[in-house]
Amino acid sequence: MAWAFLVSMFLLFVAICHCELAKQSHNNRIFSSNANSTNTNNKYKISELIRASWLSIFLFVSVFSQAQSDSINFLKPSDTLNKPRRTGVYVGESVALGVTLIGLNQLWYKDYPKSSFHFINDNNQWLQMDKLGHLYSTYHLGRLGAEMLHWSGASKKEQLIYGSTLGLGFLTVVEVFDGFSQEWGASSGDIIANVSGTALYVSQELLWNEQRITPKFSFHQTKFASQRPETLGTSLNEQILKDYNGQTYWLSFNIQSFTKDSFTPKWLNLAFGYGGEGMLYGKDAEAIQYSVFQNPYRQFYLSFDIDLTKIETKSHFLKSLFSVFNTLKIPAPTLQYDDFNGVKAHFIYF
Repeated sequence: MAWAFLVSMFLLFVAICHCELAKQSHNNRIFSSNANSTNTNNKYKISELIRASWLSIFLFVSVFSQAQSDSINFLKPSDTLNKPRRTGVYVGESVALGVTLIGLNQLWYKDYPKSSFHFINDNNQWLQMDKLGHLYSTYHLGRLGAEMLHWSGASKKEQLIYGSTLGLGFLTVVEVFDGFSQEWGASSGDIIANVSGTALYVSQELLWNEQRITPKFSFHQTKFASQRPETLGTSLNEQILKDYNGQTYWLSFNIQSFTKDSFTPKWLNLAFGYGGEGMLYGKDAEAIQYSVFQNPYRQFYLSFDIDLTKIETKSHFLKSLFSVFNTLKIPAPTLQYDDFNGVKAHFIYF
């Protein structure tokens, strides 16, 4: 199970850190061309740093688990505590987190003046889409952290205490960095969203011993990115992370887990989504300052979905793969409602 979780954790951390850079670039400030060049170089350096640090998890797990050379046995979760696996998970995560945070501080925060710890209020920006991104990230990083400890045979208590808090711990440190930076500040909304993502995972494990409600993500390209590419992204990869107009966050409910009936497929979900459009700037006041008129509005969605982890298979490889891709909403027929268009049906929406 481990390798797929490790790769997905690496990808999620890249997304988190790029979202953090995107959030910072949304602030109302003007860079010179030299500063823009430095900023771009720093982003590439940070991306490479994160890539190297998270790949180190796999190396550590491989070293500490080398006695299990057979790939099938390696992917299979241990029935009892496997200390080499657990050690590999802890050491790998510690090294990756440490290197990533030190790198962020050296390549980004050190270039800006420090201040006493302070908060900012950014809760009314981007229709709160960035807050949902925080919830989504902490939930899935916590889930993956817990599942890695499950793979090592660690106890349920250990999985919830040390695994599910992985994303919360990382993003809390990032908030502290923000709080001591004169350029930005810690965000109470971000902190609440981070705690909510972890709480969503832990509460379900304590209440039901399973995940019946899963946050998911989908994205489609929009016309707004081309109108402000320096903020909303120029390439598809950048737009996925930066263009809130094309992002949709979902809460996907597994129907059979609630009904306990025998005729509903175990993998069938009902998903409620939230998105927004019409956003070129985080706030209308900021848009007006730059003589831009924008009309942001919220969108609500209802759709079917698939819980890939409920698909029965004896293959540990497929179980790992399904767990990774269960972070994404499956394209499906969807109903949309918003104040601008009213009720609208999509044959396929993603």
